Amino acid sequence: MATEQFDVTIIGAGPGGYVAAIRGAQLGLKVAIIEKDKKLGGTCGLRGCIPTKQLLMSAHVYEQTQHAADFGVQATAVQLAFADVQKRKDKIVTKNAAGVSFLMKKNKVTVFNGTGKLALPGKVEVSGADGAKQTIETKNIIIATGSVVRPIPGFETDGARVVNSDHILELKDVPKSLIVLGSGAVGVEFASIYSRFGAQTTIVELLPRLMPLEDEEVSKEIEKAFRKRKITALTGTKLEKVEKTDAGVRVTGKDAGGKDVSLEAEMLLVAVGRMPYLEGLGLEGTKIKVERGNIQVDEFCRTGEPNVFAIGDVIPTPWLAHLASKEGILVVEQIAGQKPQPINMRQVPSCTYCDPEVASVGLTEAKAREEGYDVKVGKFPFSASGKARILGEEEGFVKIVADKKYDEILGAHVIGPHATEIIHECIVAMHLESTAEELGRTIHAHPTVSESVMEAAEGVHDLTIHF
Repeated sequence: MATEQFDVTIIGAGPGGYVAAIRGAQLGLKVAIIEKDKKLGGTCGLRGCIPTKQLLMSAHVYEQTQHAADFGVQATAVQLAFADVQKRKDKIVTKNAAGVSFLMKKNKVTVFNGTGKLALPGKVEVSGADGAKQTIETKNIIIATGSVVRPIPGFETDGARVVNSDHILELKDVPKSLIVLGSGAVGVEFASIYSRFGAQTTIVELLPRLMPLEDEEVSKEIEKAFRKRKITALTGTKLEKVEKTDAGVRVTGKDAGGKDVSLEAEMLLVAVGRMPYLEGLGLEGTKIKVERGNIQVDEFCRTGEPNVFAIGDVIPTPWLAHLASKEGILVVEQIAGQKPQPINMRQVPSCTYCDPEVASVGLTEAKAREEGYDVKVGKFPFSASGKARILGEEEGFVKIVADKKYDEILGAHVIGPHATEIIHECIVAMHLESTAEELGRTIHAHPTVSESVMEAAEGVHDLTIHF
C-alpha cells in the first residue's frame, strides 16, 4: 500500500545520494532517501575516505613526533597507542555520520532505513531490517548504491590473515609485516599507514609501475619515496596463490621475467577489486542496461528507464566521492527543471593521500602526446621550495602539461606536501580556460608550497625563477 508521494527518491546515502538529497531539497523538491546502513555516509564516510584519512593523519603525527628533534623539539618515549588511534577514527566516523543525519533533518529529507527495490513505474519498495515492507510513490528515482569489495578468486579474505580494505580499518593490533596486493589509491594509502605504524611492508603490483594511472614521473617518484621509507615495491609481479602458515601467510607468483616469487608476512591486504552494488535493486525486466556490472547512462546520468537515474560507483565514470556528489547535483537540477551542463570528466581531480601525497587532473604527458598535442611541460621540484624545506617535506614536484600551440593547460600532476590541496588551483585554472602563461603570472604568496604551481607554470615557457 502506498504511503506518500515524493518528487525524487534516492537509493543510497553515500556522498552521491545524500548530496543529491540536500540539493534537491534546496530546489524545492520533496525528497526521500533510502539507506540500509544504520549510519548515513556510505562507503566514503563509514568505510573509505573518512576513516582512512584519519588513520593517515594519526600515522603522520606519529612519524612527526618521532622526528621532532629535527625541528628542535625534544619528544621522548614516543609510543603508538593503536587502540586510541582506532577510537579517534571511530569518533570521527560517528560524528560525520551524525552530521549527515542532521543535514537530512534540516533539509526535511525523509529517511527510510532499509533496502530499496524498484517497483516501476513510479514506485520503490523498501524492506526494513525487521522484514517489514512499505512502498514509496515517487516521480523520479536515483540509484546511488555505490560499490563493495569484489572477491578475488584464489585470494578469499578471512578478516584475520587475508584482509580487504574493510577489514584492515578494524584491526586491533598493527601486524609485524604486511603484503599489499595492488598499488592503486587503496594499496598505497594503507602501505603508507601501516609502514609508519611499524609494519614491515611490501607492495605488489601486476603492472610495470606503482600507481599506474598516474603520470609516469609520479610513479617513479613514489617508488623512490617508498624505497626511502623501506617499503618494498615489486612491480610487474603476478601473485597466483596464497597459503596460510603458522606465522601468517605465504604468497607465490611470478615476476615480469617469469621467475618465481615467494613472500611471507603476518598479513595480506587484498587492495584490488571493487564492484557496483546492484544486489536486490530489481533491475531485471527493466530497460536499465547493465554492462560489465555497471549501469549504463548518458552524459546526464539518465538510464534507459524514464525518470530513473544512476550516479557514483554504479556507473562507469571514475569512482570518486566528489564526482558522485556532482553527478547527484546534476541529476536533481534536471529534475527541478534547470538546464545544467554535463560534467567535464577531464576536470575531475584524483587525489591519493599516501606519503607523499599525490594529486592530478587532466591528461598525463604521455596521454597528451598520444592524443596528438604538441606538448610543452613545466616542472618545479619541492626541493627548491623554501616552504617545503620548512615543513621538512622536500620530496616531489609540480608538473604542468600544456599545449604548445595555444598554451592551454591540459593537465597537472603533483606529488609532495599538501598535493591534494594545491591541485585545486590547477583545476580552477583549467575550468576557467586559463593559459599556462596566465597561471604563471598570477601572484602567489611567499613562502607557500602553492607557489610551486606558479613556478611550474612559468617553467612551461622556461621562465622558472627558483630552479
